Amino acid sequence: MFGLGTPELVVILAIAFLIFGGKKLPEIGSGLGKAITSFKKGIQDVEEGGKEVVDSIPGVKEAGEIKETVNQVKNVGKVLK
Repeated sequence: MFGLGTPELVVILAIAFLIFGGKKLPEIGSGLGKAITSFKKGIQDVEEGGKEVVDSIPGVKEAGEIKETVNQVKNVGKVLK
């Protein structure tokens, strides 16, 4: 995990405990978890939106089909060798 071993993680957690205190750490962890979940959801939404945009462009679907056909022909050529 980023080149950190157990001793380093223990030291980091101890410093965080001293700075924020025992009552504040669960709140920070909860907020961090929500932020990560929100970030992943945002990334997924952007990826899905990008696919919709690409699919709406004329000719993209046909180009994908042509590429698939070319790959199949290449595979047949490899088998025949």
